[in-house]
Amino acid sequence: MAGGRNSTTVTKFILLGFSDFPKLKITLFIVFMGFYLLAVTWNLSLITVIRMDSHLHTPMYFFLSNLSFLDLCCVTCTAPKMLSEFFKKQTTISFMGCTVQYFFLAILDLTECCFLAAMAYDRYAAICNPLLYAAIMSPTLCVQMVVGSYISGLFGATIQLCALLQLDFCGPNVINHFFCDMPQLLVLACSETFSLQVIKYVLAVIFGVLSVLVIVISYVYIVATILRISSAEGRSKMFSTCASHLTAVTFFFGSGLFVYMHPTTNKSVGYDKMVSIFYTVVVPMLNPLIYSLRNKEIKDALKRCKKRTFSHCHR
Repeated sequence: MAGGRNSTTVTKFILLGFSDFPKLKITLFIVFMGFYLLAVTWNLSLITVIRMDSHLHTPMYFFLSNLSFLDLCCVTCTAPKMLSEFFKKQTTISFMGCTVQYFFLAILDLTECCFLAAMAYDRYAAICNPLLYAAIMSPTLCVQMVVGSYISGLFGATIQLCALLQLDFCGPNVINHFFCDMPQLLVLACSETFSLQVIKYVLAVIFGVLSVLVIVISYVYIVATILRISSAEGRSKMFSTCASHLTAVTFFFGSGLFVYMHPTTNKSVGYDKMVSIFYTVVVPMLNPLIYSLRNKEIKDALKRCKKRTFSHCHR
């Protein structure tokens, strides 16, 4: 391989993907293709419904449409490349392509951590302070929270990218994964990775652990408020909504923190690959369902969209 920056000699990486399951190649391709198409369809549909229906122009659905956009971008960053790997004897990605893919995924994942925390705070304000909700969650604050989440994600990803570009890769160049992720790149680095390991853990704590803490505290107050509701039907409805949100949070943070908080070794890479499927493919597919399956407002909006479409077709 040609010499690269400093003592780096690796100019491309080989992605193994799911080549260790040759007999399941067709089955895995069909499953992941189905996941990808469902993720794209459901997230685009949810964004469209929220934008088209004025009844859904509220802080909760503003955050939800942005979350769907993030999930759409996240699954598109990984799934097409992963699907193409099933038809190639050897899948390669350039060093620059690898770092760019990780950079954008890091932005999306870190931003989603902030979004989920913001959505938990929104639910806290709506349930615990309903009379002040409109004043607390003003349009200005909602926009600031969304923009702040993107800026925070960009800042965290940029720090990692700058540190990653300081590493030297002199071989081997085989990544036992279906996309370029930080833990796998650290295993392959020839130079000292201590500083980047520290950055990885610090960002995992700031974006992951602190976001989970905000979510847990918000839901402790929410549950305490719900328990004071006299109506059994009201309590059931609130608990159903909270359960949906907490399910999405558990899937995303559980899989993400597992990958980024535990020390990565050659033996753990296989487990990381399996767990990574959750936060890069499965969660983006499930989020639209989790947040809207039992949501009466979304169902009513879909009915209104169908009526408008039906009336336009028969004019």
